[in-house]
Amino acid sequence: MQGKVEKTHDHLSGVKCIVNTCHYHTQGDYCSAAKIEIQPRNASQSEETDCATFVRQ
Repeated sequence: MQGKVEKTHDHLSGVKCIVNTCHYHTQGDYCSAAKIEIQPRNASQSEETDCATFVRQ
């Protein structure tokens, strides 16, 4: 999914992202990706999850 998600001028409602090195990060700790993908499918703890949408600036 990396690099294939459109960057919008809006932010995803209800999504907080503090990763300021991400291409989709916007002021106020918002995400401006059109959609996000969280992996892996069978995670059982938050520590096991990963934002597959992340693209370094």
